[in-house]
Amino acid sequence: MTDLPFAQPGRFWRGNLHTHSDQSDGALSPEETARRYQAAGYDFVAVTDHFRGEYGFPLTDTRPLRSPEFTTLLGAELHAPRTEAGPSWHIVAVGLPLGFPPPAPGESGPQLARRARDAGAFIGMAHPSASLLSTADAESLEAAHAVEVHNSLAAREDRGDSWHLTDVMLNRGHRLLAYAADDAHFQSQDPPGCTAWVQVRARSLDPDQLLAALKAGHYYSSTGPELHDIRLADGKVTVRCSPVRKVLVTGGAPGAQVAQGKDLTECTLPLEMFRNGYCRITVEDAAGGRAWSNPIHLASSATAPAAA
Repeated sequence: MTDLPFAQPGRFWRGNLHTHSDQSDGALSPEETARRYQAAGYDFVAVTDHFRGEYGFPLTDTRPLRSPEFTTLLGAELHAPRTEAGPSWHIVAVGLPLGFPPPAPGESGPQLARRARDAGAFIGMAHPSASLLSTADAESLEAAHAVEVHNSLAAREDRGDSWHLTDVMLNRGHRLLAYAADDAHFQSQDPPGCTAWVQVRARSLDPDQLLAALKAGHYYSSTGPELHDIRLADGKVTVRCSPVRKVLVTGGAPGAQVAQGKDLTECTLPLEMFRNGYCRITVEDAAGGRAWSNPIHLASSATAPAAA
């Protein structure tokens, strides 16, 4: 996508797309889960409980928790057999309608994801690194809008980063977005929640507007820093952000363009090495927090999928 979010109408809204409550294996009620996120400065949360028979296939109804200052997106983490390395898929589906039917006997993960996308959901490959997804697995999930490139819970196992698989898929021509999430369960042994998020550009907190913005890629992801603007002109990219120690441009070619310093808030870097493919922006602050843009496609040869 070259349709960057920064000049889109509206403002950025902070939210988490992958969260669990006591309706599956989380420790807190949906009400307390939402309260935690709102208290941490979030504008919305998607409670995505495990859509499994052992929990009664919950699609947790968080609509009563919505207010003018904070809202929720309905969703679930979907499961069906199987991946190359694991017994079941983990698929984030945000924007599911209430009453979404459980998996049918024999329904595969890719089939379930397609059915969820056709029902209106934003589909994410959950924690691919932690699930040991292969490229063949990822390519079979053709309904996915995005890859969960950072998962804070999986980082506990040193498998929180899934950019490698994402870059391989992008280099093969798959038009995928990228998002960060904390996968919070709020169990005592887990890392704290509210540690990774998306900043979604939309006119309002209306759930339908947030969902449409997610599908359009009008967001960036973060574990700390803020991206204020990204602009492309004359074969270069200019990045404006909160104070960071490093700005990286990486993408569809080995290597990177790098700017380093203390409290960098703006820099311009060349894009020549990525001109036949795509690039993406990463910034890193002094505490090690990072923020990521979505992939920015510079070549005209790739074909984008429908946003529905």
